[in-house]
Amino acid sequence: MSKSLNDLSSSAPRLKWTHWHERLHIDLIKNPTLLPKKSTLVLAVSGGQDSMAMVGLLVDLQRIHQWRIHIWHGDHSWHKGSKRIGLELKQWCTEKNLPIYVSTAQSKETKNEAKARQWRYQELFTETERISSLRPQEPCQNVLTAHTANDRAETLILNLARGTDLAGLSSLHKSRQLNEEVQDKKVNLSRPMLCFSREDTLAICKELDLPIWIDPANQMEDFSRNKIRIKILPLLELLYPACTLRISKLSERLQGYKESQETLAKIAIRSLKNEKGLKRPELASIPSNARILLLASWLKEKRVPKLTSKTLEDISWRIGKSKPPGSKSLADRWYIIWDRETILLERREIVSDRK
Repeated sequence: MSKSLNDLSSSAPRLKWTHWHERLHIDLIKNPTLLPKKSTLVLAVSGGQDSMAMVGLLVDLQRIHQWRIHIWHGDHSWHKGSKRIGLELKQWCTEKNLPIYVSTAQSKETKNEAKARQWRYQELFTETERISSLRPQEPCQNVLTAHTANDRAETLILNLARGTDLAGLSSLHKSRQLNEEVQDKKVNLSRPMLCFSREDTLAICKELDLPIWIDPANQMEDFSRNKIRIKILPLLELLYPACTLRISKLSERLQGYKESQETLAKIAIRSLKNEKGLKRPELASIPSNARILLLASWLKEKRVPKLTSKTLEDISWRIGKSKPPGSKSLADRWYIIWDRETILLERREIVSDRK
């Protein structure tokens, strides 16, 4: 049984406790590394129902887990009312004694979904550095977003429609590194609200009497994700009630399956290695799908930029049995080369014509 208010010290002020708190608390106990105890957390808060529900629950659970909570808000400058939302949210946080920082984007920085995401994550990383500089002995290494089961379901449908592999169907993990390019300053991006649906977060805001700021950008059908949110998922829910949660759970199970595949691939690759690279005859004798998986794992291990499924299939076919020696250029000056016995990787330097 998880901790309840009765388990806490009698000297501690009593906290508001609902079944929503209980559900999140149990999930955090099952995943102790998601939001480590006594850590500094930066909550990315738009002001919408999902992020406000996250703020409400985590602030109430703060005394149990002893977090230091900071709020970050990003003004994407997508509509005329965005500045007002930032100001009102800042005032509310100040009244609740929650430190908040607001970043404002230039329109060119957020002109599409991909650029907006890149801007948000860069600003969030910068905010962790700012907070860490104030308390170097306790660096800030945890950024939180309020993605829910709905977001996970939307992502699966979006990637499925675009054409994807297992990685695309099992995206939106509970935790990942925020900025993988900066290896010496690791910051985790965590999503503690994946155990709730968007219907849940609305109920949480009502029950905890939390304000909600409606962002008109969420209704803009210029964005592909919004079309799925507004048109496709409601239709699926009408046909198959509660399917959103089931789709989200499927994505989570696929993530477990993908991790198992990757672990087994790493073990298998050890037996395929020689002093130069991989043993071609042994790899060529493996069925095509497994061969593609092992190639992808090996290339990832060597830090080669990710290849498309089509490219991996082409390489797998060309190194198959009875195929001649050859080579293929990859991204970032990488080359994969194979003769009768060995498959190897080579990264070539740029040769200048200047004398």
